[in-house]
Amino acid sequence: MAEQPEQPEQLAHGTPAEHAPGPDIDNSVPHSARIWNYWLGGKDNYAADRAMGDQIMNYFPEIAENARGNRYFLCRAVRFLVEEAGIRQFLDIGTGLPTVDNTHELAQRMAPEARVVYVDNDPLVLAHARALLTSTPEGATDYLDADVRDPDGILQQAAATLDFDRPVALMLLGVLQFVEDIEETRAIVARLVDALPPGSYVALSHPTNAVRGPRMDEAVKQWNDGGGSPRLTLRTTDEVTSYLDGLEVLEPGMISTSLWRPELFAADETRPIDDFGGIALKR
Repeated sequence: MAEQPEQPEQLAHGTPAEHAPGPDIDNSVPHSARIWNYWLGGKDNYAADRAMGDQIMNYFPEIAENARGNRYFLCRAVRFLVEEAGIRQFLDIGTGLPTVDNTHELAQRMAPEARVVYVDNDPLVLAHARALLTSTPEGATDYLDADVRDPDGILQQAAATLDFDRPVALMLLGVLQFVEDIEETRAIVARLVDALPPGSYVALSHPTNAVRGPRMDEAVKQWNDGGGSPRLTLRTTDEVTSYLDGLEVLEPGMISTSLWRPELFAADETRPIDDFGGIALKR
């Protein structure tokens, strides 16, 4: 078995955000990638991000558990895709800020020849993209400054690194909630999946209120009313599952990410969380 990933909340790459070089960043507005980084114990965040993160955690302390659960799901998903499914190419959209055990680090630890393309449109992620551009000599990594709402542009640019005649793992972890219209999100996923050859996989996760109901609703309302950027939209488990229509959803289905194949990565927290995910195969 491959080496266990480090605990994702322990470390984050790079210098603190207050000293990070890069593009012009408005540090007065809390942003999802930086708040998520804060909840994971990272240091790439600003005072506004920490204030918003604390406000939500004071009301809904389980939000940090959701963040960790989603990160552990990434670890499990990549392990399954590399070791069991034999995938060697990844298109990771909605990358977020680099922490420990990013997709390319996990994949290339098990398969040095793995090729990974990251996609995000957060300026702070762009500033730290250098942490995502390391690679084994046998493999490759690339970073695209692009928006999930432009699937054609993403596919065109990703083709410089990935071979779309061979299976690809499409990673859509914690990104679709930032597109408010569900029909638009369905169209985005359908376009991306259409470009994948048979034998490809889709790993997807999305926040819901299926576990903690109104408390999760209120946490999201605080986010949106407090100026969290971008706005966040919860969806039902049926709506999340619908993104994988036409694909073969693998066992155990679309479930709480903390419960998805926990044997692939032993985490401290295994109770259900309001982050649902799954993996599906394109035949």
